[in-house]
Formats: sequence, structure tokens, C-alpha cells
Amino acid sequence: MSYIFQILPALLSGVKMTLGIFAITLIGSIPLGLILSVGLIPKPKSILGKAGKGLLEGYVWVFRGTPLLLQLMFIFYGLPIIGLVFDRFSAALVAFILNYAAYFAEIFRGGFGAIDEGQFEASTVLNMTRWQALRYVVIPQVVKIVLPSIGNEVINLVKDSSLVYVIGLGDLLRAGNIASARDVTLVPLVLVGIIYLLLTLILTFLQKRIESAFSYYR
Repeated sequence: MSYIFQILPALLSGVKMTLGIFAITLIGSIPLGLILSVGLIPKPKSILGKAGKGLLEGYVWVFRGTPLLLQLMFIFYGLPIIGLVFDRFSAALVAFILNYAAYFAEIFRGGFGAIDEGQFEASTVLNMTRWQALRYVVIPQVVKIVLPSIGNEVINLVKDSSLVYVIGLGDLLRAGNIASARDVTLVPLVLVGIIYLLLTLILTFLQKRIESAFSYYR
């Protein structure tokens, strides 16, 4: 027990880093994903519009089709070759935000695609502007549709945050691995696993509470 208290400060420091990456990634990637989804929905007729949508689709395809670990290593180790240098924390945030924004964009696009266009027409009959229709009719339904998928991605994000270990960031997994290698014991790694389980348990509970809050939109 005394050993656990001895290594606990280092693990809690790692938790702080993990939660920092988690929180900033969510704050950056969800709004970016929503904005991207708006650009992915229309069917442009102009060449410029088609080119713009093609670029967005290419971005989503690349970041969803390649491993996050590869993206993280490319941004931190590869981009300096062309003069783009990031510190470890910034590189992690750029990789995570760009990756998760691509996934959120597809989730939001699917949510908007599930809404019948006739609802906009019905809103027009009720003298609602398109913005009012989005705000009061469409978006509440979209939120209800996408919440389970977003919740799953949020839980994945907590676990994926351990990937920053490969670029030397002092996250939870790195703190546990250092203690385990130094003291030749698996106890720190077991504690790391327990902490991750607790974090996912809390997020799962919050996800269910939020979903229940929107249950009246069924």
C-alpha cells in the first residue's frame, strides 16, 4: 500500500496530461467536425464548389483511413523536414484534433442526412427562417441521432490519448511504464488500467445521462 502512495503523484501528473489532451481535443474537434460536415452536405454545381468539397472529402478520407499513431509521428517527426516544427504537446493536439474532427464530420453528416428535407419545407410554411428551422427543428433531432456515436468516440479518445507516449509526452501510460520499468513490477501498470477504467466508466455514465436528457425527441 505504501508503494502505491509512493507512485501515485507521478500517476496523477500523468492523468493531468491525459485529461488535458482529452479536453482540448474535444473543444477543438467537435466544432471543427460540425463545420466540416456543413461543407460536406451540399451538392455543388460550380467547379470551385466541387473542388472545395473534394478537398474536404479528401481530408476526411486521409485522416479516417490512416492510423492516428502514424499521423502523430508524421506531424512530430516528419513535418520538421519542411520547416514545420511543433513541441510535443502541440503536435499531439494537432494530430488528435485533425483526426477526431474527421470522424465527427462524418458523424454529423450522417445526422443531417437522416433529417427529411420536408421538415425545412414544413418550417417555411410556419413562417420560420432556415436558421430558425435549423435551431428549433433540425439540430435537436441531429443531436439526438449523433449522441451515441459521439459518445463512443469520446470514450475512444480517452484510450487513444495513450498514443502520445511515442513522442515522449508524460501522460498516464508513460508515467506507469516508467515506474514499472524502474521498480520491476507490474503494479503501476495495473493502476494505470484501473484509472483508465474509471475514466471510461465516468464518461459512459455522463453519456447515458445526456442521452436520456434528449430522449423526449423520440
